[in-house]
Amino acid sequence: MKPGIHPAYGPVVFRDKAAGHAFLTRSTMTSEKTVEWEDGNTYPVVDVEISDVSHPFYTGTARVLDTAGRVERFERRYGRRGAN
Repeated sequence: MKPGIHPAYGPVVFRDKAAGHAFLTRSTMTSEKTVEWEDGNTYPVVDVEISDVSHPFYTGTARVLDTAGRVERFERRYGRRGAN
């Protein structure tokens, strides 16, 4: 790899605004805002709208759409394709 072309890679706190959950990881993202973490160190904090803690797919609150019968209902309303 060429030196000097890659962004700095370091510890960053990501804070989920929807769930109030935060986690420390390594990333190239940075922020002017900082937060004191559980270990006593100060890290840059990046606020995110949604994470695995609040996303409906991962929390099990995702709505399952009833797709059964939609094609049949369409065919009843507008007729079968190629029936003419």
